[in-house]
Amino acid sequence: MAETTTDIQGTQDAQDAQNIQRGAAARAVDLHREYGRGTAAVHALRGVSVALAQGTFTAVMGPSGSGKTTLLHCLAGMDRPSRGSVWWGGTEVSRLPERRLAELRRGRVGFVFQAFNLMPTMTVAQNVELPGRLAGKRPDRGRVTDALARVGLAGRERHRPGQLSGGQQQRVAIARALVSRPEVLFADEPTGALDRATGHEILALLRAGVDRDGQTCVMVTHDPVAAAYADRVLLLADGLVVDEFDRPTAARVAERLSRLGG
Repeated sequence: MAETTTDIQGTQDAQDAQNIQRGAAARAVDLHREYGRGTAAVHALRGVSVALAQGTFTAVMGPSGSGKTTLLHCLAGMDRPSRGSVWWGGTEVSRLPERRLAELRRGRVGFVFQAFNLMPTMTVAQNVELPGRLAGKRPDRGRVTDALARVGLAGRERHRPGQLSGGQQQRVAIARALVSRPEVLFADEPTGALDRATGHEILALLRAGVDRDGQTCVMVTHDPVAAAYADRVLLLADGLVVDEFDRPTAARVAERLSRLGG
């Protein structure tokens, strides 16, 4: 029997989906995350499946309580899903023992928080070196110098966080995340504590990492202007992906968010 157009299209769609997954730097498959039990349980994620293509910038948005930060933490291996799976490339990380997961996390992903989380008594260079030291590795001063140069802080190695502006401290946090040369950089509201102009500088750094170095970046944000730096936007509501689109503009993001009450 000859294949119908529908059959051919369905086969092509399936092949396209498989190709996307093979090229994904990170992906979630039917991800559920619940906190608590019984009637008091909170269902933060209700079956989310996403694939994050290598060398792309994705913004994750949604109203408060939509599950966007939970999704980011699960994708980054900082939280365990209740059901479903998380993959980095061809490795399923959601079922790995904690020690093995921590090893992979240190080498393959970076994380930038809204709060800079710098040690005030350490120098800039020592803060960037800290994750490696905690892993028992000897600091690679060349990598530290290179990471700081990439974020525009060459020559600031001996300064302490208190001697820097908020934007410069966030740059240190980004350098700390980049020093291991991670495949994926996860950012949780990285401009939330910064003024508008400084926030644009930080977003430009994240964008440059994607365009120049082929890094994959995933960012949670509430700001449509910040989301416009991304290649793709995922909108969550009530623990589900309810919308996604490419080539976002601030106006388009704001319009889609308004439909969700975000």
